Amino acid sequence: MSAHDATSRAQAHAAALSDKIGSMRFAMFTTRDASGHLISQPMTNQQVDAEGGLWFYTRSTTELWDNIAHEPEVNVSFADPDNSTWVSVSGTAARVVDRAQIEALWNPMVQAWFPSGPQDEHVVLVRVMPHAAEYWDANDSKMVRMFAMAKAAVTGSTPDLDADHGTIRM
Repeated sequence: MSAHDATSRAQAHAAALSDKIGSMRFAMFTTRDASGHLISQPMTNQQVDAEGGLWFYTRSTTELWDNIAHEPEVNVSFADPDNSTWVSVSGTAARVVDRAQIEALWNPMVQAWFPSGPQDEHVVLVRVMPHAAEYWDANDSKMVRMFAMAKAAVTGSTPDLDADHGTIRM
């Protein structure tokens, strides 16, 4: 495979990931603490970049920041139950202290969480570079899904639903 083909493939996978995440901005971000325990917290995805990297703001004084230094392998899970779409991203997190990037991604919603602005020395970024993303996406309408689940509950069978499930390897 040529370098051009590899780049094209990576860009296609990044676009597919961005498409699956769509407008789901809120995620559960899971790290391991120093004792090896899994810790999850809600985070807001700021951007999926051209390489598939997911960008998040945090503070350099948080447990999340420390956990990533200890163990950079993380999971980020997105959910849109109204549309029956779920995406689970496994990847490597990098701690980013780049004032130009912090300002470039800044928006009014971020300002609400970091009132001192992008110049606050504790405002930092985390970029998750995915290894893979697994997704589940129902194709049926919500009414069809509800009917199928009710029918399955009454008949003791498994719901017959039209759903996509797949993996995007980065």
